[in-house]
Amino acid sequence: MAKEIERKFLVKDDSYKDVASGKKHIIQGYLSTEIKATIRVRIVDDNAFLTVKGKNDGAVRDEWEYPIPVKDATEMLDRLTTGTVIEKTRYIVDYEGKRWEIDSFKSPVAGLVVAEIELTSPDERFAIPPFIGKEVTGDPAYYNSAIAGRAGQ
Repeated sequence: MAKEIERKFLVKDDSYKDVASGKKHIIQGYLSTEIKATIRVRIVDDNAFLTVKGKNDGAVRDEWEYPIPVKDATEMLDRLTTGTVIEKTRYIVDYEGKRWEIDSFKSPVAGLVVAEIELTSPDERFAIPPFIGKEVTGDPAYYNSAIAGRAGQ
């Protein structure tokens, strides 16, 4: 079992685009959004994954991820998802030795931009890029599963 240790922040401006080393198109939906276990299907460009995540404990939670055929992922997104399917562009920014992933949402919350950084421990220190705003780690309103579930409300 892998542990995901991640902190999440709102983004103040789009200057991250100027320093991004790459970007990916992501479509994802949820088969389960239970607090105990969230199950996600995600297509990233030409690859697909099934991911199971455990309950958050601050910035830490259990995570298992498996590659699956894109055809299977597409069928699951079409037939099995709860809530709305999320579409976003993920920008990759390397800043002072750490990798930041910045998600710019197309739907269902067009205009929302959230940055995430994965850490090796919950108390790891890191530099904050100038485009980073308020920290929202642990705020359920910014979980992708909550965004998919509240769409249209």
